[in-house]
Amino acid sequence: MSAGPAPFCIRPRGVVRGAVLTLVFTGVLATAAATGSLPRQESARAERPAPARVPDGGTVDGAALSRAAAAAMADGKSGKQAAEEFVSRSGDRWGAVYDKKEYAEFEQALDGAYTGVGLSAGRTGASGIRVTRVRSGGPADRAGLRTGDRLLSVDGRPVDGLSVSEVVSLLRGDGVPGSAVALRVERGRAAWTQTLRRARVATDPVTVRRLDDGAVLIRVAAFTKGAGARVRDAVRTAPAGAGVLLDLRGNSGGLVAEAAVAASAFLDGGLVATYDVEGEQRAVYAEGGGDTGRPLVALIDGGTMSAAELLTGALQDRGRAVTVGSRTFGKGSVQMPSALPDGSVAELTVGHYRTPAGHAVDGRGITPDLAAGERAEERARTVLSGLGGGS
Repeated sequence: MSAGPAPFCIRPRGVVRGAVLTLVFTGVLATAAATGSLPRQESARAERPAPARVPDGGTVDGAALSRAAAAAMADGKSGKQAAEEFVSRSGDRWGAVYDKKEYAEFEQALDGAYTGVGLSAGRTGASGIRVTRVRSGGPADRAGLRTGDRLLSVDGRPVDGLSVSEVVSLLRGDGVPGSAVALRVERGRAAWTQTLRRARVATDPVTVRRLDDGAVLIRVAAFTKGAGARVRDAVRTAPAGAGVLLDLRGNSGGLVAEAAVAASAFLDGGLVATYDVEGEQRAVYAEGGGDTGRPLVALIDGGTMSAAELLTGALQDRGRAVTVGSRTFGKGSVQMPSALPDGSVAELTVGHYRTPAGHAVDGRGITPDLAAGERAEERARTVLSGLGGGS
């Protein structure tokens, strides 16, 4: 894949081309459905399972997966369970299997509503799970959980060694508002069990406010439907000359098309990302007409994942924004869903995406231009002021 000038050519209007509208760039698939940060991206309605390349170089044979599920059903066993075991043995760390109800709820989550406990979960170390974000006013927030808390078990089942998707499934349970879930939590040297009640939560993925120095802070919590347009509108209506602080911290993904629309707010067309599907190279493009002159600083951290990394990489590689914070999560693989004989859905890794300059994201993340820890926002505002974005 070339990192030269050609990928930056401007295509006709339209955010993406071809199958990118139906691709899945999953964050920590469906933590949002359980948590509210929507880490799954737009998906294809694939009728025929296809081979899927996994991060360690192995393959998941989608047709074999479908046959395994069908054989289990013929023996009176669970096709979904057989598929889960198949995916677990494959080495595809992002692969997952969902029943029809779970998958329908994930689709609903794309509209910014979900049933869960209001926390985002991510991996820490080789097998641990930690809380990466707590949604204000949600069940986890009301119970006093905090970002950084380690999750030890859900309803008595230890989570170490489980995939994030499996943990999400435990957190979601039956998806019924008001149902109880017991979490074993560790904070420092203290550990306790906290029982939460799942709730139906409507999210506001984009918030906009003016800062004291006249700059505009746009925080994007997730790229759900309409989030990209919200970012674009916020930039268009910002006062002339006002800088923008784009806060992508804790954003664990969403729809790739929405991230591309958000990129279009700051770019005059051109490349946002490239990706491969079973070896075929494809690309995501921004629309023309974005604001290319307004000072822009992007805030990122270890909770910035997937579609949010796609946006970060585009703004950084094309010299459009100064990035401040800490290295992003490093979720740059592509999943595509396939229907199984029992109606469940398997999502298997089929490729990876790269930034406009050709940098791989999966397993590496994106390094900010300026490293900053707890005072990242303060440093970002200083940088923005230096760019002429404050009064």
